Amino acid sequence: MSHPRFVSFSSDGRHGYGLVAGNGLVDLSTRHGTAFPTLREVIEAGALARLADEAAGMAADISLDDIRYEIPVPAPEKIICVGVNFPDRNEEYKDGQAAPANPSLFIRFPRSFTGHGQPLIRPPESPQLDYEGEIVIVIGKGGRRIPEASALDHIAALSLSNEGTIRDWVRHAKFNVTQGKNFDRTGSIGPWLVPFTDEGQLADIGLETRVNGEVRQQDRTSRMIFSFRKIINYVSTFTTLVPGDVIVTGTPTGAGARFNPPIWLKPGDIVEVEAEGIGTLINPVADEA
Repeated sequence: MSHPRFVSFSSDGRHGYGLVAGNGLVDLSTRHGTAFPTLREVIEAGALARLADEAAGMAADISLDDIRYEIPVPAPEKIICVGVNFPDRNEEYKDGQAAPANPSLFIRFPRSFTGHGQPLIRPPESPQLDYEGEIVIVIGKGGRRIPEASALDHIAALSLSNEGTIRDWVRHAKFNVTQGKNFDRTGSIGPWLVPFTDEGQLADIGLETRVNGEVRQQDRTSRMIFSFRKIINYVSTFTTLVPGDVIVTGTPTGAGARFNPPIWLKPGDIVEVEAEGIGTLINPVADEA
């Protein structure tokens, strides 16, 4: 993988960020932490490329084995998720409706996500923990009512999400899914940020989710109902996007809820979300302590 990979991490009680170098990490936070306390400030300054260039060829300061991966953008102002954004996923609803004119959206809180390698947590309230592999875009340049034509200019970086869901809790009320989408540490984002440089990184890439090595979800971004351009345009119509905002862009068909009978995640399972040119996000599953 040729693109730089920026990681937010914790180690020995300290939070930091760095650039992957082989099996280790160049610790950028010790070098730039005063100017940029976290990757969010790096993104806001438009400095990802500069820091990557500066760190190129540097020896790693810390082994990847000695860090805990955190979600790449700590404390983003907004995490906005897109529902039902692949054709086969729309057909799963069996309501006879064609693809909608506008994307379905919901909000997630940062603490509902955990980092790469950390367990997805199944809460005692429900066994119905499900997976959803998705591509993440991180906003680099803010804006309101952003035109589709220039929308991609507002992306700073790409990542991956397992947008884990407690299925019965998204049906608790008449028309909202917030509860089932926000149990602590039921989803993940990571493992890193890949700086966005051109549309080819997104236009037609494969996205795959595996559970214990078995392929469950597989599709390509060229088949998305709502393009990345459209999502940015639409979301920025009603809210001002700011640097560091995270948009989780939708999952293909094949989530556990759609099997007969449903197949829920259970402790000991390993879930992998992979996308071409971005990487592989891996999480085990555990019960809440």
